[in-house]
Amino acid sequence: MLSEVAQLRAQIELECEAMKNALYGYAQVANHEAINYRYAQLGAYQEQLETLLEPHAAAAIMLEIYQQVME
Repeated sequence: MLSEVAQLRAQIELECEAMKNALYGYAQVANHEAINYRYAQLGAYQEQLETLLEPHAAAAIMLEIYQQVME
């Protein structure tokens, strides 16, 4: 279970990095569909985490990674 959580954390971090680059990167030309896709992926990862952890723990992980990457 811990390795699955670690793998999901890594995927969430990559997704947040991609979203940050799309929003604030050099080109700054992310279209609405691309951003929506990233948020949908984050939601799917949170749902996967919730199958492994309590919902509040999954939400805490999501928030931690999102804040860390997007700052």
